[in-house]
Amino acid sequence: MNEKTKSHRGVLMLCEGAIMVVLAQILGYIKLWEMPWGGSICLSMLPIICYACRWGVGPGLMSGFVLGVLQFMYDGGFALGWQSIIGDYLVAFTVLGVAGLFRGYRDGIYWGSLLGGAARFGVHYVVGATIWAEYMPEEFFGMTMTTPWFYSLLYNGAYMVPDTVLCVIVFALLMKPMGKYFRGEDLIK
Repeated sequence: MNEKTKSHRGVLMLCEGAIMVVLAQILGYIKLWEMPWGGSICLSMLPIICYACRWGVGPGLMSGFVLGVLQFMYDGGFALGWQSIIGDYLVAFTVLGVAGLFRGYRDGIYWGSLLGGAARFGVHYVVGATIWAEYMPEEFFGMTMTTPWFYSLLYNGAYMVPDTVLCVIVFALLMKPMGKYFRGEDLIK
């Protein structure tokens, strides 16, 4: 790859990353369902997972990090302190970039969605069971809560599982017309 092509590819990657982060932020405002202490079902993960599957883990992690900053700043981020800001926003959105591990695979967008969603759930799960533990109610979803780990599993699973499944469904619906784009086959080699 010559220097001009390499430079063009870098600019393309940065511009596409910026567009995907902005699109993710906008989609984050369109909430299908919202939990009382934060977390919602929306399509904000979709552009970041798509970008990570197209460009790889590094660019995916960076775009997820930028989205985490924007989500906290502009989406009325709710946090208990710096620990929950770092966990629930910066780390939780950054790990969406691991979807890039499936870059170039035929069905990578699906596996990337599942891995990115699982990684984000994992972060929210640990943060919920540790930092948010003192706010655990006595009853949640009609069940008596005895451990913050189970409460965090229910609370975060209530929005992260549908959110991840929704991403997979949207990608499945768009696969036929946009499959080459999802796999990054349109990128300059």
